[in-house]
Amino acid sequence: MIYFDYNATTPLCDEARDAMLPYLGRHFGNPSSVHTAGREARAAIDDARDKVSSLLHVKPNEIIFTSGGTESCNLAVLGLAKCSSSPGGHVISNKAEHHAVLNAFEYLEGRENFEVTWLDVSQDGVVDLEQLARAIRPETRLVSIMAANNETGTLQPIAEIGKLCRERDIIFHTDAAQAVGKISLSVREQNIDLLSICGHKLYAPKGVGALYVRSGINLAAQIDGGGHEHGMRSGTLNVPGIVGLGKACDICREGMPQESARISALRNRLRDKILDSLDGVSLNGSTDHRLPGNLNMSFAGVQGEELLTALDDIAVSSGAACTSAHIEPSYVLKALGISDELAQASLRFGIGRFNTEAEVDYVAGRVIETLKQLRELG
Repeated sequence: MIYFDYNATTPLCDEARDAMLPYLGRHFGNPSSVHTAGREARAAIDDARDKVSSLLHVKPNEIIFTSGGTESCNLAVLGLAKCSSSPGGHVISNKAEHHAVLNAFEYLEGRENFEVTWLDVSQDGVVDLEQLARAIRPETRLVSIMAANNETGTLQPIAEIGKLCRERDIIFHTDAAQAVGKISLSVREQNIDLLSICGHKLYAPKGVGALYVRSGINLAAQIDGGGHEHGMRSGTLNVPGIVGLGKACDICREGMPQESARISALRNRLRDKILDSLDGVSLNGSTDHRLPGNLNMSFAGVQGEELLTALDDIAVSSGAACTSAHIEPSYVLKALGISDELAQASLRFGIGRFNTEAEVDYVAGRVIETLKQLRELG
């Protein structure tokens, strides 16, 4: 099978796996222990924290390790909302966020006396900065806008959003699960206060992530226990996973410019081959401002699930991976104003580090051939 679903998850890179192996065997100590085995594990955690912080250009003590992107987003949103002594308030997000943020905001709206403003997005999936500015109130406590959309790959104007929030003294969180390691992020320059990372989106293992918390911001812990991670996230640390995340971040930092350019070229090659050979195909999301490896397209005249089943030798997604068990149209594509019919006829191709030009040509040929056959049958 040819794997073209890197937005759903990435394979563990060899460098991260090799770095993890000693901590799955001989170096099994608990990093909270004071003996030699514990100190070895703690040193590995500290080294990984340095690597993650270097990728984001932040201080190591501003990195909190978690179990993944969902926990990082929940800790950012709920931790900030529940930290204040005065309950309730106003928060802002948009309708095309990942469920890790959407559901956290819905919880605040339904159970914690918060009022939520849901921003619209353009046909390209981009937040309107003027609408955001108008939505901000004196009681606004948080703005959460994802850096890159998991379905369409659309990049948001993070620097502009951060500047607007900083000028109004509002905390800005970005879900950067899809963006970290793929595009350049400078947390300081972009005025980001909280940033969520997911390990398995950047060639690290599943079950590990991180949250950047700008110095001076207080969060209410969502997991109580031994007071680990500066009291923000209790629980014995996942040493092998964290080591793997640190190494993966190091690899991304060193090779990101070259890798992003190569992957962008592969994506454009796939896009052009399909568009040159088929009618009734539309690109979903921004043409110019999108992740290097994301290609989301709608194919008129077929069902996405039907096309997905026919392409049984290629791993691609119809909608987001976390909702792929459901057949209803993607809420992200609907937020862009795409019809139910075309939303259901969409495929997301995720191209990554280990894909080749030959694979792109094969996938393009299979999509073209299969779509023509399905349309003839229909």
